Amino acid sequence: MNATLKQTKRTPAEAAKAVIRDASLFAIGGGGYYLMEVVCRGYSHWSMAICGGTCLFAIFHSNRKMKGKSLITRAAVGAGIITAVEFICGCIVNLALDWRVWDYSHLPMNLFGQICFPFSLLWFGLCIPICAILGRACRQRESQNSR
Repeated sequence: MNATLKQTKRTPAEAAKAVIRDASLFAIGGGGYYLMEVVCRGYSHWSMAICGGTCLFAIFHSNRKMKGKSLITRAAVGAGIITAVEFICGCIVNLALDWRVWDYSHLPMNLFGQICFPFSLLWFGLCIPICAILGRACRQRESQNSR
């Protein structure tokens, strides 16, 4: 077995807490992104809730693995995660299914009209407070577990 893989055994209670945490992250990310779109655009689509939930879940877990990295680095990774999820989601809902949920083809530096550099910069700015909050929550949890 590969020595770099770490096997951790969880109690059923720990596993249940992790499932609740991850489901909560997904719900907060999905609801938050959906609400942000309604506030900014006046409408949203249910697929954006799935996209937002996936993003917050992935950002949380990437932040847990990036202990000791700067906030800017973690925010840049978070922006990359959002951009990648947005691209995959866009290719499915807009290009394959033709639901026309969004179209960035009129914006500069876009890829197939699904992602664009200006929105990646926006995601980076959004990830700074998100990663700061997630980092603080992880540190608080670790200090509670070390007692």
